[in-house]
Amino acid sequence: MNKEYFKYLTTAEDDINWGLYLNVAGSATIKPGTLYPPIKHPSEYFFDWESGRILQEYQLNYITEGTGIFENKHGKFNVKPGSLLLITPQVWHRYRPLIKTGWAENYIGFNGKIADELLKNKVFSSRQPVIQVGTKEEILDTYLKIIDLVEKERPGFQQIASGLVVQLLGYIVSFEKRKGLSGKPIAKVIEDIRFLMRQNVDKEIDLQELARQNNVGYSYFRKMFKKYTGVSPGQYHLQLRIIRAKELLVSTDKSIKEISLELGFQTIHYFSLIFKKKVGVNPSEFRKRLN
Repeated sequence: MNKEYFKYLTTAEDDINWGLYLNVAGSATIKPGTLYPPIKHPSEYFFDWESGRILQEYQLNYITEGTGIFENKHGKFNVKPGSLLLITPQVWHRYRPLIKTGWAENYIGFNGKIADELLKNKVFSSRQPVIQVGTKEEILDTYLKIIDLVEKERPGFQQIASGLVVQLLGYIVSFEKRKGLSGKPIAKVIEDIRFLMRQNVDKEIDLQELARQNNVGYSYFRKMFKKYTGVSPGQYHLQLRIIRAKELLVSTDKSIKEISLELGFQTIHYFSLIFKKKVGVNPSEFRKRLN
């Protein structure tokens, strides 16, 4: 069962300037028939079911046991083990476990300009505030590490904890991208073709032929590849080639023409055009800046 613990934190100017800082962290096991939320919480966090509440921070509440409901202005959502409840600033909400089941929760509250940027990701939306990630050891372990840092409150703990919050958000995005792919044949096809791309970063690749060889329609393959990686297969391979070009420009004395040929670009002009589009400067300027 969860350790009963919570702490509300003060923040120094250095913490705020860091860009992401914690306001609260805790865990609790709410037994069946128990009042929720517990009345020991400060007034700005406590709420009654009738009125709900509005917070001035982000919160992520990970439910590992039990069931319940979450409501905001966009609707009513079921909560089950493996649900992450997303609370965003200035959005009315309320949530509670079912009386007959209770639940176990781990939660963090945080703010900061970096948090604002990261939470712009489409995965984090008040329209879909309950994210079903499942019971994942990586997520629970991250919460426990954050709570351990908060409990000890050693110098610099805010900065270390903020990194763990970023890691937690990364896990959530990763699990959402992989949802519906894990264990399916298309996931293996994507991994195999990504491996081939890395092995053949210096060559043009016929992606449609690779999909055909794996008995997958190209349109479906392209759609699933983009869902899995965030970019299309062609752009993924191109990015690998640009990364390799940057390495060669920095670590070797090879001419731009030699690098262009080595990476399979049709002409040096085309290579320079693509490189500038992706990097922001042409290959010559990139080399000058770093040497």
